[in-house]
Amino acid sequence: MNEDYLGELSPNDSLLSQLASINLNLLVPLMALLEERSVSRAADRVGLSQPAMSHALKKIRSLLGDELLVRQHSGMELTPRAVELIVPLKQALHQAASLVGSSGFDPLTDKRTITMTMTTSTAFILMARLTRILADKAPNMSLRIKTGNMTAPTIFTDDGVDVILISETLPAPYPRERLFDDRWLVIAAPEVAGNRDAITLIENEPHIVFEDPVRRPRPYIALEEAHIPYRVTMRLTDYMLVPHFVAQSVGIAFHRLQATEEFTGQLELATREFPVPIQTIGVDLVWNPWLADDAFKVWLRDILFEAAAPLQERYESYSTTE
Repeated sequence: MNEDYLGELSPNDSLLSQLASINLNLLVPLMALLEERSVSRAADRVGLSQPAMSHALKKIRSLLGDELLVRQHSGMELTPRAVELIVPLKQALHQAASLVGSSGFDPLTDKRTITMTMTTSTAFILMARLTRILADKAPNMSLRIKTGNMTAPTIFTDDGVDVILISETLPAPYPRERLFDDRWLVIAAPEVAGNRDAITLIENEPHIVFEDPVRRPRPYIALEEAHIPYRVTMRLTDYMLVPHFVAQSVGIAFHRLQATEEFTGQLELATREFPVPIQTIGVDLVWNPWLADDAFKVWLRDILFEAAAPLQERYESYSTTE
């Protein structure tokens, strides 16, 4: 090597020397550990034995000088250093995959886990359709559904979520796109509803209410603003139990059109349109802003819209049973 060449060494040469001394094969197990927060689940995900994954974790801890995963009463938790690693590591792995992949993203052979967050009612409405499509178009992928708080600021970093399916009534700091529309209905057993209109039912029948731990149900705010009286006799903390109690007892409730329709053939329910102006409750897509795999994102968006198409058609053609 001549002196002229040596004089042209860039700072990147020292970076390459540093990387050459590191086992980069540890990055994939590290990503699995950060997302799964479990040695056994991470091992299953990347095809390693549990002892091999434990050995990899030991090496990673030594390399980074951090425990990364620590045991708490609620299970394994990430250290602050581990949380900082999730986004840049995921970006680096996606970029590496695009560099070495000879044919790019192929859903028929891709083995990734798709992680989505949504409410239990959205999962009830959409997931059967989505899993059938995935079984046909992405037979080697797996689906991971998380329910719970969809507005936590760490949902994309700590939980490794690819996309959130969120009600339009909930805020999100990132761009959103409507997946399908939904709205509130008044539901009752047919013998309770009779031929009465929505206002008569609301004022005279006892109400079965979903007790949201985060916020007051919007229909009741609308009723109070319109000075329409009502009487609550039952409160439930499981939203999807509400139609079952309504179908089998005296009383009415407010429920989403799309979820109510999923019970057709299982429960006998009469429906009425909500009688006063109220915001709709369509479901939006909010993507992980650090999701670097554009081909996968475009493909998954198309799959989600394919699964949601019958729901949008139902919304546009639906008429209540008066």
